[in-house]
Amino acid sequence: MALAEVFEAIAGPDAPVEFRAYDGSVAGAPGSDVKITVRSPIAVSYLAQAPGALGLARAYVSGHLDVDGDMYVALSRLSRAQETNITLAEKLKLLQSLGGPKVLVPRIPPPPQEVRVNRRRFLNGRMHSKGRDANAISHHYDVSNRFYEWVLGPSMAYTCACYPSADATLEQAQEYKFDLVARKIGLKPGMRLLDVGCGWGGMVMHAAREYGVKALGVTLSEQQALWAQQAIKAAGLEDLAEVRHQDYRDVPETDFDAISSIGITEHIGKDNVPGYFKFLNGKLKPGGRMLNHCITRPDNTGPSIYRDGFINRYVFPDGELEGPGWLMGIMNDNGFEVRHEENLREHYAKTLQAWCANLDEHWDEAVAEVGMGTARVWRLYMAGCIVGFDRNVVQLHQILGVKLQADGASGFPLRPDWEPSIARAASEA
Repeated sequence: MALAEVFEAIAGPDAPVEFRAYDGSVAGAPGSDVKITVRSPIAVSYLAQAPGALGLARAYVSGHLDVDGDMYVALSRLSRAQETNITLAEKLKLLQSLGGPKVLVPRIPPPPQEVRVNRRRFLNGRMHSKGRDANAISHHYDVSNRFYEWVLGPSMAYTCACYPSADATLEQAQEYKFDLVARKIGLKPGMRLLDVGCGWGGMVMHAAREYGVKALGVTLSEQQALWAQQAIKAAGLEDLAEVRHQDYRDVPETDFDAISSIGITEHIGKDNVPGYFKFLNGKLKPGGRMLNHCITRPDNTGPSIYRDGFINRYVFPDGELEGPGWLMGIMNDNGFEVRHEENLREHYAKTLQAWCANLDEHWDEAVAEVGMGTARVWRLYMAGCIVGFDRNVVQLHQILGVKLQADGASGFPLRPDWEPSIARAASEA
């Protein structure tokens, strides 16, 4: 069977992309702005070994399958191919059409960018132990600070931005996000802030610079900590801001006025989330606020981790996503009164679109810096995430909680005062 026929069987006969294969067969829409090219039999072996998204990802990352055109558009149009979940009988039929057992033997090893979770690659040990967490974080965040500068832009913020308007730039949206968090947790001059999973220190520096807060950030990425400390020094914020290469569980200080947890809960693991929120509650003064900003799944009906998925194997090893309701319940049961929650999933789609544009703009430099395989992982991963947020496969929630005073007082105003328009109206009243 020609590969074009197999493509039509998987992606559908009317897939709005142009398809070409090394065997000379063609399918799809000639002249489409998205072109899929299968360059070698190795791509076929990857697809036969792992039908669906993982096989397609392996073929693309290894360079045996090319995608010309906008990756987000390609993934949107090929959603049927990515979601292939075939029975054993269908798998055998597909295998036979691809050339029989010869495409499986010898087994083609996955690209070197793939983490073989729970095997010798490096993710040994108990899930979410300190050592294993450090290795998992290093795999993703210690790629190259220069690479991240190209992708993330000057803010070096690798979390969902919040767009104050549809035409706001990425930098404006990241600045607005940091300030929104600062206003939600009620920062004021002289306060002490703990930022857990602080990345390159964006929230720490914003709190110190804009609010006169003494801010401590911790990260498991050594490269992030080094970059952040240099940025703090360059900004003249050494007296107020500090970023440490440290596990949050090893922070000795206590009695913080506020805590920000931005993009770390995804790495904690479901079994550890109750202890995580209990730990953070113990670090706060009574009346202190904590904001948890993290990617979630829409509900709790499926698994929290897809061990054989592309994201787990190539991007976020050991990452686990929970539903927002479950997270709020766990916060509530571990010392926080939940005061506010909002879903920013559309904002994350826009953030990822900006990051994809940045990567495309710096593609040649990125490939030279981290290699073609890693650059392709990022191109595929970010575009795929846009589809996920667009289609409500994943969400992004900010959940605000407070550690009540002994008498039950929350210290909150009658209406939220963190949106500028609301705060302005309150001050004029």
